[in-house]
Amino acid sequence: MAIELDNSFTVPVPPEQAWDVLLDVERIAPCMPGGSVTSVEGDEIAGQVKVKLGPLSLSYKGTAKFTDKDAENRAIAIEASGKETRGAGTAAATVHANLKPADSEGTTLVTIHTSLNVTGKPAQFGRSMLPEVSAKLIDQFATNLEALITDGDSQASGDGEASSSAPEGGASEDGAGTAAPARREDSLNLVKLVGGPLLKRVLPVAAIAAAIALLGRRLRRLLSK
Repeated sequence: MAIELDNSFTVPVPPEQAWDVLLDVERIAPCMPGGSVTSVEGDEIAGQVKVKLGPLSLSYKGTAKFTDKDAENRAIAIEASGKETRGAGTAAATVHANLKPADSEGTTLVTIHTSLNVTGKPAQFGRSMLPEVSAKLIDQFATNLEALITDGDSQASGDGEASSSAPEGGASEDGAGTAAPARREDSLNLVKLVGGPLLKRVLPVAAIAAAIALLGRRLRRLLSK
C-alpha cells in the first residue's frame, strides 16, 4: 500500500541550530517512540522500530540513508527501508524535510513530506489510519525533541553555576540530578498513542489475532501430549 504523508512540527531553536540538531541522528533517535539506532556509518544509518498494537507486536529492522543535505536551503532527503524481523512485511519511505523560520522568533518550522509504501499487517488497517498515526507520532517526537533541546540548553547554561554550587556527582541539595533525557519508549504503542479512534478500527483485527494465537497455543499443547 502506497501513501503520501505531510507533517510538520516546530523546534524551539533557530534554523541554523535546528539543522545541526536534526542531523545528529544518534542524539535524537530516542525521541522517536519505539525507534533506536544500532549503527551510523557516514550518511547511512541502521536501526529498528518496535510497534505494539494490542496483542500484535511487530519489529522492523532496516537502514536509512541521507541522499541530500542542502545546508544553504536547509533541506534534507532520506531514503529508508525495513523488513519485519518475524514475518514478510516490508516498509519503504522517501522523506523530504525542509527547515525555515517559524512565526515565533528563534524557532524553526520543520515540514516533512513522506512517500511511504508498506506491506504486511500494517497495510491491512487501511489508508485512513496511517495519516492519523503519523501525525500523532510526529507530535510525540516533537514533544520529546523539545524536551531534549530545552534540557540541553538548561544544562549548558547552568554548567558554571553547577560546578561551583552543586554537590559532587551533579545532584542538587534536594537530591535531584541534572535534567532528564528525552523520554525513551521501548516500543511504539499505537493504541496508547492514538487511543479511541484507532481502537475502534483495529479492535476486530486485534481480537482475531489474539484468538488465533490462543488457539495456536492450545493446539500445540494438545499435540505435545
